[in-house]
Amino acid sequence: MKILALETSSELCSVAVLLDGEVRTREVRDRLHSTSVLPMFDELLAEAQLKITDMDAIAFGRGPGMFTGLRIGTGIAQGIAFAAGLPVIPVSSLQALAAGVDAEAVLALQDARMNEIYCCAYERRQDENNRHYWHSVMDEQLLAADAIRLPSSPTSWVAAGSACNVFEEQLRQNLGDRLVRCDHEALPRASAVAQLAVPILERGDAVAPEAALPVYLRNDVAKKKGEA
Repeated sequence: MKILALETSSELCSVAVLLDGEVRTREVRDRLHSTSVLPMFDELLAEAQLKITDMDAIAFGRGPGMFTGLRIGTGIAQGIAFAAGLPVIPVSSLQALAAGVDAEAVLALQDARMNEIYCCAYERRQDENNRHYWHSVMDEQLLAADAIRLPSSPTSWVAAGSACNVFEEQLRQNLGDRLVRCDHEALPRASAVAQLAVPILERGDAVAPEAALPVYLRNDVAKKKGEA
């Protein structure tokens, strides 16, 4: 299985190529996602001696996250897929964030600005083939820090993502002893997007390029100033 992946929902711009279970990646921390993605793709494909048309699908982090980054990532994924005749696999950026954390239960939290947080909660589980997967135990939401509520189980959670840098005190007050750790450095990465895309492609749930859309959560995007 060969999957080309990108993640542009945060300040980290990353791309990855998954080749039969092996992931190769490139990353850069900047806000110039539009000029960074394609050169990094070219490097990875040249390194693997592959062409775009050798891929089975294009996967991308569909958000929620930075509005501009999501628009860029969606547009690039759609454009590559149209040109190469490939299906597209939208992957939750919050799930990609959780997948990079060493924990069994992760509260994925990205700073949405305007005193709000993009959040979702995930548990690591096993399927009938003993393969690990991340199961969401709440809907993706846009909430204030003091409005976040954890599911009744499990009892211990790790909070991860950029919102931990801004709201850790409120989160600890709100969630109490059930919050055992905050991972301030965790970010959604294309390597996780590529791996999360595998079972989606296996199920036959990839979509046509025109059906690959970003998830903003905040509906009045056009009315807001600046990034969120």
